[in-house]
Amino acid sequence: MARINLILLALLTACALGLVTSQHKARKLFSELEREQERAKQLEVEWGQLQLEQSTWAMHARVEKIARERLRMSVPDAKRSQVVIAGAGAEAKAEPKR
Repeated sequence: MARINLILLALLTACALGLVTSQHKARKLFSELEREQERAKQLEVEWGQLQLEQSTWAMHARVEKIARERLRMSVPDAKRSQVVIAGAGAEAKAEPKR
C-alpha cells in the first residue's frame, strides 16, 4: 500500500509540475502576443503617416515648383510640343502642334 502511495505521490507531483510549466509558458506566450499586437498597431500608424508623407511629397504643384525654382525648368512652348495619339498604329505620324 505504501508503495502505491509513493507512486501516486510521484505521479501527482509530476502532473503538478507539468501544469505549472504549461501555465507559465501560456502566460509568457500571451504576453508576447500582446506586445506583438501593440507593435502591429504602431506599424499601421507609421504606415499611414508614411503614405500621407509620400502623397505630400509627390503633389503636382510641389514637383512643378521645385522643377521651376531649383532645376530652372519651364514648360516648353506650344511650337515645340508634339501630340502623339496612342494606339493609332504605325501609319499615324505625330504632327507638331501649330
